[in-house]
Parts: sequence; C-alpha cells; structure tokens
Amino acid sequence: MDKQKVRDRIMEIGIVPVVRASSPGEARIAAAAVCQGGIPIVEITMTVPGALEVIRELAKNSASDVLVGAGTVLNAEAARRCLDAGAQFLVSPGLNLKTVELAVREGKLIMAGALTPTEVITAWEAGADFVKIFPCGQVGGAKYIKALKGPLPQIPLVPTGGVNLSTAAEFIEAGAAALGIGGELVQADALKSNKPEIIVENARKFLAIVKQARAQMASSGIAAKSSH
Repeated sequence: MDKQKVRDRIMEIGIVPVVRASSPGEARIAAAAVCQGGIPIVEITMTVPGALEVIRELAKNSASDVLVGAGTVLNAEAARRCLDAGAQFLVSPGLNLKTVELAVREGKLIMAGALTPTEVITAWEAGADFVKIFPCGQVGGAKYIKALKGPLPQIPLVPTGGVNLSTAAEFIEAGAAALGIGGELVQADALKSNKPEIIVENARKFLAIVKQARAQMASSGIAAKSSH
C-alpha cells in the first residue's frame, strides 16, 4: 500500500491502536482483536519484546488491507529496522528529525511526536504526514488540540495519551485527524486474562464514537474546516 493510501486509511478509520504488550503472543492477540473489532490498523511499539518479529509476521500474514506500523521508534536506525521488517508506517513519541528524513526518503508514512507549537511546526516542515501530540492528556487534552488547530489548521494532529471512551468525541470535535489509543483500547488486563473479546468490544465502541462525532460535525458544517 503506497503512502497516500496509508494516509487515507488512517484518516478514514480515525483510530490508531497502540499495542504495548508484555510478550509477542499478547501483541498478536491484540492485533487480531482490534482488526476483528473493525480497525484494520495496528501500531506495534518497540517496547514489545520481539517487536520486529511481530511486525514481520503481521506484515506477512495479515490481510492486504491491514496496516501494520511501528511505534516508539526513537531514531533512524530503529526506523530502518522497522521498515525492513515490513512496517507500513512509523510513529515516534518525540521529534527526531533524522527519523522523519529517513521516512520521507523511503516514501513511508511517519507520525512524528511533538508537544509544543514549535515542535509541531518543525515536524510538519520536515515532512511528517501526521503530528502525534504526546502526552496530550497531561497538557489539557482536547482543549490543547483545539488551541493548536487555531494557528495550525493545515496540520493533521493525532492526540495520544488521555484518549478514552469519555474523551474521544471531544478530541474529534477539537479537530483531531485521528486518535492514538493505547491502554484504553488494548487493555493489559484483557491480554493477561486472555479475553480478546474485551478489546474487540472496545474497538467497536471507539469506532462508533469517532463516526458519530464526525457525523455531528458534518451536519453542523465544521467538518469542511477540520478535514483539510
């Protein structure tokens, strides 16, 4: 899938499930569960033991419409290994310009992490496709996204941290292009107790919230402004 298609898929679904798991097996269960719940996107973080192998396996064995990405990518060397393993997109927790440069050079989508307005602008000018605002919940949540979108309406922001079932709609209404959701979607307890159905249900709930929030915005005429 080329970069534009990957970008379109993320925009369309509006959710990037962040998989942090304590074993490769748990990561596989989590990936299968979010897909079953209707989200054909999975970000395997580099903190998962054997993360590269998990990415390689998922990229090879998943249906062609499932996007497999790598998260917590800290530098260009790690990014290179993730792309070699088959990752279709990269996500970093903070702004590392060499990582962005590598992704741009390779024609791969990157969601660069940033927090301050300066970092957001720097990431965008360097060629990031999305800018991940992390940790968003700690700096005002949806209000912070709304504040950033004021002067920076052209930059697609993906809040991560602080996104849960009760705040997801607010983030979409504030102008978020998509939501990065970790533990609130891929619950550690559900993985530990081998209850993937909880994750499947979470995925469905989050999808419904995003859909509804976007529909309400469209009906009130805000969508035109926030989708570009």
